[in-house]
Amino acid sequence: MNLMRTAMLLAFMTALFMGVGYLIGGQSGMLIAFVVAAGMNFFSYWNSDRMVLSTYGAQEVDERSAPEFYRIVRDLARNAGLPMPRVYLYDSPQPNAFATGRNPENAAVAASTGLLHGLTPDEVAGVMAHELAHVQNRDTLTMTITATLAGAISMLGNFAFFFGGRRDNNNPLGMVGVLVAMIVAPLAAMLVQMAISRTREYSADRRGAEICGNPLWLASALGKIARGAEHIPNEEAEGHPATAHMFIINPLSGERMDNLFSTHPNTENRIAALYEMVRFSGGSAPPMTPSSDFGSTGPSFTANPGRKSRSVPNTGRGGSQPPKGPWS
Repeated sequence: MNLMRTAMLLAFMTALFMGVGYLIGGQSGMLIAFVVAAGMNFFSYWNSDRMVLSTYGAQEVDERSAPEFYRIVRDLARNAGLPMPRVYLYDSPQPNAFATGRNPENAAVAASTGLLHGLTPDEVAGVMAHELAHVQNRDTLTMTITATLAGAISMLGNFAFFFGGRRDNNNPLGMVGVLVAMIVAPLAAMLVQMAISRTREYSADRRGAEICGNPLWLASALGKIARGAEHIPNEEAEGHPATAHMFIINPLSGERMDNLFSTHPNTENRIAALYEMVRFSGGSAPPMTPSSDFGSTGPSFTANPGRKSRSVPNTGRGGSQPPKGPWS
């Protein structure tokens, strides 16, 4: 269902692009806008991983610098049948994580120090499984195509502003067509782009729960991350809001509603869907009650009572020294 919805939204955005080109009145302008937008996004597609990781100051870790975190990602990648991605850690008190890379063979996953400090290992496994699901579903490619079309539509809107009023532009709707191309079409493209982003989050939640083996690990983690993101600012994300859709929970202040202008679904809806997975599979799930406060050492839900609980040592910076690997 989510795949079909994404395909329909992409088809709508393509049709919107063609329609705006028709309103402007010339195929040449439409072609130029598409080529420029495609070129920009092609460059971004090949370099987005390095650009984003650099923006957040992420440092690559391995089995020596972050043994348990690295092993969690390695085991999850094996469960998913994926190549081992590069693993990064970035210094931020806000709990969050993201995935990047143009395909599974060139993927990277990154987590914040706040995520490792505030979540249990089981919850971290649920989060990283979600990010690996994005890699497996090739959501980076989907969002790049979406961004290409949205950028092309915006460029056509700019062309309409400069050239739409000319009498020789073959615009069949006159000034009405110009206004549609300038205002309505770019807004519609933005809404579709956000809708696709929300759809991919639901798909990644489901597949991530399958990869880690327990939907409640991810459900518990989502509740903690949402509260942490609400109270702890992410200065890098605030300065680069275009990257917000990459994170498992929106890192920006505000934007907590599941509405047309949100890049992420409502967290409660996501948690409810994960609980529904447990019920549908015939398992028993505890009542949906608010999980423990962010930063607690105990799990929000008893997802696997037979598994030994592990604590997460402090991995913060000491003076001007670089951060040591988490759980080392």
